Amino acid sequence: MRQPSPEIASEPNDFELAFQFAGVGLCISRERVIGRCNRAFADMFGYAQDELNGRSLDCLYPSPEEFEHTGSRGFPVMQKSGCYSDERIMRRKNGALFWCHVIGRSLNRDQPFACAVWSFEDISVKRPVRVELTGREREVAQLLIDGKTSKEIARILTISSRTVEAHRARLIQKFNVKSAVELISKLVGLT
Repeated sequence: MRQPSPEIASEPNDFELAFQFAGVGLCISRERVIGRCNRAFADMFGYAQDELNGRSLDCLYPSPEEFEHTGSRGFPVMQKSGCYSDERIMRRKNGALFWCHVIGRSLNRDQPFACAVWSFEDISVKRPVRVELTGREREVAQLLIDGKTSKEIARILTISSRTVEAHRARLIQKFNVKSAVELISKLVGLT
């Protein structure tokens, strides 16, 4: 049997090429720590690839609380289905916030964070962050975009419905709109 020439053996394989040159950011995490990421992922967040390897994903969230809350929401969903997706506000190395579409798949439903593959797509062109929001307002905004009612948001965030309504009222004021429908249109970038 002929052995491949040294030039061919040193070329990246198709999977490595697909990983490195994918049009979206890809990340392999273990217990919510970045094991490996592609160039698009590192560029999206403003890091060099080697800066991210071995770091907790929490460095990409606007706050430690949002990192924890997102994990608390995602864990049971990944246990049940093996997948989780949402649109959320993330943070670049320089502190700039941006909307991101995130999809994750766990390799083991019993331990969904043990090893997972994530894709991140920067959607800030169609949905720019134009208004400064608190961490809780970002979470409420994210869940409103997902179509959740105030009662569902209250249950998910373990806060009262009245508190959710207060956050929604502040969001309506901050976005200078008159209704929840207009607010959601603004949040998703339609207006």
